[in-house]
Amino acid sequence: MAIPVKVYGPPLSTAVSRVLACLHEKGVDYQLISVNMAKGEHKKPDYLKIQPFGQVPAFEDEDISLFESRAICRYICNKYVDKGNKGLYGMNPLAKASIDQWLEAEGQSFSPPSSTLVFQLAFAPRMKLKQDEGAIKQNEEKLAKVLDVYEKRLGESRFLAGDEFSLADLSHLPNTQYLVNATDRGELITSRENVGRWWSEISSRESWQKVVEMQKPT
Repeated sequence: MAIPVKVYGPPLSTAVSRVLACLHEKGVDYQLISVNMAKGEHKKPDYLKIQPFGQVPAFEDEDISLFESRAICRYICNKYVDKGNKGLYGMNPLAKASIDQWLEAEGQSFSPPSSTLVFQLAFAPRMKLKQDEGAIKQNEEKLAKVLDVYEKRLGESRFLAGDEFSLADLSHLPNTQYLVNATDRGELITSRENVGRWWSEISSRESWQKVVEMQKPT
């Protein structure tokens, strides 16, 4: 029996949950390996061999190891192209390019302000850290501008890269989940007609619901 791919890290991590959602979409068996970050396990020498920056996730598939969640997702889609959702990363060069451009938009334009908001609004209170009101205001404004672009795009197509759900949409799931369900800024998403419709559709996918279930306290 083949050894399933290994994913290191907690499902509560946005980057880890991105990879898990991709594996569920592709129907690829995996082993989730706990990394206790509170105890510093992500900084130990053995872990740093597979994730040199000491972050999560780390990923192993047979004799290869990877880090960076978006790169891992692309790898999964390319290696396991005939499994599960075959069109998740496009079926031709133009489709892949369209997906890649929106993946870049997510990584460079959407993720920075949304990650700051998620940390400041959802995690800082849990960690008993003082919230930075200036950072919240600034990043809320930045994210609103990005979402205005998305609103226009999603008025033209069902999903970001076209009329089929793709890796571009999937990559937005982790941060948006926290923004909508764990902060008081969910209206940034839900108040926009097209973005709200899109979020409702992508967040209800079975693959993502499985990840959300994994995030719940046991």
